[in-house]
Amino acid sequence: MSGAGVLAYAVVAYAAFLATVLWAIGFVGNFAGLTSIDIGPAEPLGAALAIDTGLLMLFGLQHSVMARKGFKAWLVGLAPRPAERSTYVLASSLVLAAVLWQWRPIGGAIWQVEAPEAVALITGLFWAGWGLVLVSTFLIDHFDLFGLRQAWLHYRGRQYTPSPFQMPGIYRFVRHPTMTGFMIAFWATPTMTAGHLLFATVTTLYIEVAVRFEERDLVASHGASYEEYRARTGRFLPRIGRVLPHPPAVPLPH
Repeated sequence: MSGAGVLAYAVVAYAAFLATVLWAIGFVGNFAGLTSIDIGPAEPLGAALAIDTGLLMLFGLQHSVMARKGFKAWLVGLAPRPAERSTYVLASSLVLAAVLWQWRPIGGAIWQVEAPEAVALITGLFWAGWGLVLVSTFLIDHFDLFGLRQAWLHYRGRQYTPSPFQMPGIYRFVRHPTMTGFMIAFWATPTMTAGHLLFATVTTLYIEVAVRFEERDLVASHGASYEEYRARTGRFLPRIGRVLPHPPAVPLPH
């Protein structure tokens, strides 16, 4: 594939990512018109549970398999290396779109907040969670994370090198602020239905498991440097009284 072809492919993958994320925000927040986490085709409880659980498992499986080094090596044998990250982004976007499209709402309120002040506070937390997701990607290298930098360097005929290590802002306190933002956004709702609870619980458990595997790989790759970083920072929340004044020479987890 030519440099221009790889770049066009990366742009398409990034556009798919943006569209799917906007859809996901509307879906989780029940802003998505005719279908959302609580609005959509009705199914018997057993069928809805089976469909929704299967969709979430598909999403977790795709992310887990494609994040493994062995799969990445296999993929590079089929497609240009500069397109590897974009392929992951595109596949993730398509699988997430399938989850949002085929999700079956499950009613029954677990909690329902009606006080206007409390609703406003919870809604603010919802938007703050999504804001943290966005900001934390730009604090490191947003375009590298989503494959555009790799494609652009390939198009310009320049060799790709990983982005230099940096620990700006919240990364001095929290190792995975993007995941923190997702969990806040998924749980911050004035009305928690059974279906929303299923979605939030399964995705939170997946984040916990996925981060453990990611950190295991980082420790294997970078040894004591990453161990020190991990010891002095929180995984999802800051550790009170512990601030990392100087970043260790290892790349940040995404």
